[in-house]
Amino acid sequence: MKIREIRAFGLRGKTPEGGWSNELRPEDCVHTLIAVLTDDGRTGWGSVFTSEELVRGSLTVLKPLYLGENALEPERVSEKLHQNTFWQGRGGAITHTISGIDIALWDLLGKATGQPVGRLLGGRYRERVQPYASLLMREPAQMAGELLPVKAQGFRAFKIGWGPFGRRDAATDEAIVRAAREAIGPECRLMVDAGGSDAFWPGGLKWALRAADMLADYGVAWFEEALHPDALEDYVTLRQAAKLPIAGGEVLTRRQSFQPWLAAGAFDIVQPDVTKVGGISEERRIGRMANDYGVKFIPHGWNTTVGLAADLQLASAFSGTDLVEYLTGSPFIDDLHPWQLDADGMLAIPSGAGLGIHLNLDAIREFCPGADLSGVAA
Repeated sequence: MKIREIRAFGLRGKTPEGGWSNELRPEDCVHTLIAVLTDDGRTGWGSVFTSEELVRGSLTVLKPLYLGENALEPERVSEKLHQNTFWQGRGGAITHTISGIDIALWDLLGKATGQPVGRLLGGRYRERVQPYASLLMREPAQMAGELLPVKAQGFRAFKIGWGPFGRRDAATDEAIVRAAREAIGPECRLMVDAGGSDAFWPGGLKWALRAADMLADYGVAWFEEALHPDALEDYVTLRQAAKLPIAGGEVLTRRQSFQPWLAAGAFDIVQPDVTKVGGISEERRIGRMANDYGVKFIPHGWNTTVGLAADLQLASAFSGTDLVEYLTGSPFIDDLHPWQLDADGMLAIPSGAGLGIHLNLDAIREFCPGADLSGVAA
């Protein structure tokens, strides 16, 4: 089975808020689907957390390397792409694009063998996993209105992030967290994401230490992106001092970037993004490295239904991965493939071949006007 063509489909028109200081608009494109077409008519699907223009440019660079390659060898092919593009933006748009290609190749390998990707990664430790609803923070008086409808959908774990938190004063920070905890009750998991990867993040180590103490008082399960994403030494200090787990790593790419952070003890929980880090092949290596360092691995490919599907397969293949992120209210998740929580607020991990999902091609046409879906299988 050979790679015949790779197409990119930028999603736009209903792009959700990101919470960024330079806020996303619905027509902005930051999420791009990848379709790998093979000479025997099969299609594998991947996802890239990068705008369509950058993905298309990267595919042009990569085309001589992937065209005609064996579509049943995702790890080797992806490593070939990495190794031959060190001088073309290592860790940037090309690495992100390779992530989508790699996910699609794993999808194809599963479809060719009739197995779910999780089983091909070594075996399935679980058949379902708890999703945590990922929502932006609002003003304290608005938090209950944001959280209660999502709780009514069946979610029992919640992450609130960005918004005013860390950008105004300590009283506002605590009021937001207090309102969230009161809304969801003591029985639900609550996580807080400061959004330290936002442009010109103002929070330093002393702020993070004070905030961590406050969050621990409200039973917060982890404190995510508390610091600027390059502040390795401060992360180590924060993790050593904090009374609750410290999470991060979503902006890092390739396993080589994660190794010094894991070795230094910067995280209790590491969150590589499968749509940026190098795909499933690279994320599996990072997850295993994290296990060796005693760090919990929780994937971060939350941004499209394909990224979520990849996260679910990874979650099935790691014994300690008991959560996945679910971006609530995003058409790029809910409209591309139907997902349903069970009575316990858990999400079934697809057991079908490959990623185990069938995409709604009409939704792709809606979100990517003019998309050429000829010869593409869902």
